[in-house]
Amino acid sequence: AEPPEGGWGWAVMLAAMWCNGAVFGIQNSCGVLFVSMLELFGGGKDEQMVFKTAWVSSLSMGMVFFCSPIVSIFTDLFGCRKVAVTGAAVGFLGLLSSSFVRTIEPLYFTYGILFACGCSFAYQPSLVILGHYFKKRLGLVNGIVTAGSSLFTVSLPFLLKVLINSVGLHNTLRVLSILMFILFLAGFTYKPVVSNAKDKEGGKRGKFRFPPEKKICNFSVFKVPSYRIWAFGIPAALFGYFVPYVHLMKHVKDRFHDGVQEEVLLLCLGITSGVGRLIFGRVADYIPGAKKVYLQVASFFFIGLMSMMIPLCHVFGGLIAVCLFMGLFDGCFICIMAPIAFELVGAQDVSQAIGFLLGFMSIPMTVGPPIAGLLYDVLGSYDVAFYLAGVPPLIGGAILCFIPWVHERQKLKERAKPVDGETTEKMLENENTLVSDTTVKPVKEMESGV
Repeated sequence: AEPPEGGWGWAVMLAAMWCNGAVFGIQNSCGVLFVSMLELFGGGKDEQMVFKTAWVSSLSMGMVFFCSPIVSIFTDLFGCRKVAVTGAAVGFLGLLSSSFVRTIEPLYFTYGILFACGCSFAYQPSLVILGHYFKKRLGLVNGIVTAGSSLFTVSLPFLLKVLINSVGLHNTLRVLSILMFILFLAGFTYKPVVSNAKDKEGGKRGKFRFPPEKKICNFSVFKVPSYRIWAFGIPAALFGYFVPYVHLMKHVKDRFHDGVQEEVLLLCLGITSGVGRLIFGRVADYIPGAKKVYLQVASFFFIGLMSMMIPLCHVFGGLIAVCLFMGLFDGCFICIMAPIAFELVGAQDVSQAIGFLLGFMSIPMTVGPPIAGLLYDVLGSYDVAFYLAGVPPLIGGAILCFIPWVHERQKLKERAKPVDGETTEKMLENENTLVSDTTVKPVKEMESGV
């Protein structure tokens, strides 16, 4: 079915926007929770407490992406609505159970795994369902939807600070679980337009049957050379991506003590990230084909440079400027993920293409912040950690530069194949015509002779 470019799709867009806000608003505000966890659980003389506490937020963000290949399979089998609703329910239970723990270790499971897995199952269908309702406006709609996380990232740090100071960390987590309950309700709006494998089988036989194994795990996306480069280049760029979100608040506390409001930096990141998603989402609609990747290339170069600038800022105003630029290009990188996936593999395979990519992203995003925390425990400073965090985005951006060229070559090869086939068919037709002519003529001559 052709996307309706609106209608019920606007309600779906708002639900997906809330999903992005609830999931990544909480994840991006982890710096505030990180400081609170250190104060609450780090009363002893554990020299590796920063390293251990960093694993909670890092594992949570990593699991959101690590589960994505599995989520894509479930989305293809059961549809966006059921997967999103189930995921939101699991995320709600994980966040609520996190509010009852009294040591750091159980948070690895309740917050780092259970809550994060629920977020993953709720998040990915929100990307896929948009392609059911929009095509021409997909870039703009993705920009609006992903701007939801920016709105939450702007407001949540201040709200969390007030809640933690007034009611404590545990009650704050209970308040956050309300966001996941609303997300549970929002998932019911994901009514599919494009029929999936389950709909086709169910319509013919009246019951659900599992599709063949090749359809369940669609590894054919890796036959697309440009997608292979994309699936390698993006994770390569993300080893340092999540480090500022986890450790920037602690870095500011160490450098400026209590003389500044460190939450302002998350405010700057959130505002400009939202602006970037709206602007670059719309810009992507005017950039043809795989050339949209160049926007991601530019975003990675700037994110890498800004990460390296953080230790050089000895004035709080300098950090504000760095966060403004970092947020702008963070929004650029995120908002065009789905449009690029549609361009590289097509609408039919986009669910699992996004799933595999997010799964690959989980590894660098998980290990980056704990390594930064370990460097802090050893060196007593975040300077080296932020310098190193800026290197992977530069390398990943350089790798992505090859995608448009490779994709165009692949398209030329695919266009050449049907032409060759038509030529072969015409040659066979000509040969058959010649054969028939040579057999018909003698018969006619014999008839005329008789």
